Amino acid sequence: MAAMTRNRSLPVNVPNDANIEYYTQRAEGGAGLIVTEGVLVSPQGTNWPHAPGLWSKEQTEGWKKVTGSVHEAGGKIFAQLWHLGRIAHNDLPEQKKSGKPVPGPSALAARGGEGHYARFGVPKEDGHSIPVPLEDPRTVIEEFKVAGANAKEAGFDGVEIHSANGYLINQFLDNTSNRRTDEWGGSPENRARFGLEIAKAMIKIWGSGNVGVKISPCGGYNDVGMTLGDTLSTYNYYIKELLTLNVAYITLARYKESLDAEIDGKKRATPHDVMESYGPIFKHAEASTTTKLFLNGGLTPAEANELIGSGKVDGAVFGWLWIGNPDLQTRFEKGAELVTMPDVTQLFQSKTDDPCGGYGDYPKGTY
Repeated sequence: MAAMTRNRSLPVNVPNDANIEYYTQRAEGGAGLIVTEGVLVSPQGTNWPHAPGLWSKEQTEGWKKVTGSVHEAGGKIFAQLWHLGRIAHNDLPEQKKSGKPVPGPSALAARGGEGHYARFGVPKEDGHSIPVPLEDPRTVIEEFKVAGANAKEAGFDGVEIHSANGYLINQFLDNTSNRRTDEWGGSPENRARFGLEIAKAMIKIWGSGNVGVKISPCGGYNDVGMTLGDTLSTYNYYIKELLTLNVAYITLARYKESLDAEIDGKKRATPHDVMESYGPIFKHAEASTTTKLFLNGGLTPAEANELIGSGKVDGAVFGWLWIGNPDLQTRFEKGAELVTMPDVTQLFQSKTDDPCGGYGDYPKGTY
């Protein structure tokens, strides 16, 4: 089960009973591995309010209840550790509370954020804030270390590093958002350094077999995306280095048109076949790595079975279908009808005071 952003950890970024119910339902429904919604490593002025965090004792205790319930149901659960970087706004309460400006690799605002923050009183024409370049990215690596240690204390089975979808690690990887000239920018090796150092820090806490990484080479979402040549050279290097670290798995996200932003009348992504482009790296490294290859992005059950059966991937990751099908794996096995269109009006937050709306209130199937 893929990580999917949610706004249900009310009121102060702490997991609650709604989160416990939601994840327990999916564990009971047969998920082989649950990856949580993005879990913030520090207070951030995000356009996703009420997302859970893992920087405080209170949050750690809240997650303990989630992981305990998931384990009782026979499931396994990784925390996806998440930093938004420049996809944020300085005028939102979380950012003000942090006492820090919105950070990024360079002082380049992400385009396409106009209107995101209007419901919080920010002028509709305002987009994402211009980030303040991180003077020393190691300060954020320290935040990841705290969150990683808290995740272990909370009883998770491991962590997934979110280096996809235009968030902070992806911003460092991408040469359209990272214009640095120091050791953290310029060459693919330098731009990959931030994500690799976070991976090394997580492995030190967890061991390599409990650390996964998600990447989305095609870009598009949140105003990232390089030329095809730059994309291939950057992600070939990044993946090879992650394989030398023997991370537990790497999830490759395929191109999805629904996540491809249109900016200045043009689609932002660089569509290419991620399996064809990066799958061979895993095959060539088989003798020296234990890292598994997972694939995410619009898979069908039949396609997933073919890819796993042929040995092209080690696991299939579903997101969208887990929203309306709390017992998705069981439905796959039984050939039961699937909810393919959940209530999109409640994808991120409930329309009522009940946080379970559009979250934990989908019924099990009929078998």
